[in-house]
Amino acid sequence: MMAVSSTMDALIEQNPALRGGRPLIAGTGTTVRTIVGLYKLGLVPEEIAVQLPHLSLAQIYAGLTYYHLHVDAVEADIQSDAEAQLMARAKPKQ
Repeated sequence: MMAVSSTMDALIEQNPALRGGRPLIAGTGTTVRTIVGLYKLGLVPEEIAVQLPHLSLAQIYAGLTYYHLHVDAVEADIQSDAEAQLMARAKPKQ
């Protein structure tokens, strides 16, 4: 039997047509920042797997690895989204 090797390229995908080009766990609609959000709430990967049962533990670790390799970009994306939400709430209704 031939061994199958997974790489980060196979586990994380980015496509401008999907979720605004944000990094996703390949083959799912789950963004890396969804995993990061749970991680920042204090959940460990095994607990994240309970919250996101459609993901394998390897996929969760891939998301966290991607985050730690690209902290500045992921944090900037999270921050810009938070700012956009605040502006939308502050916008006067007509």
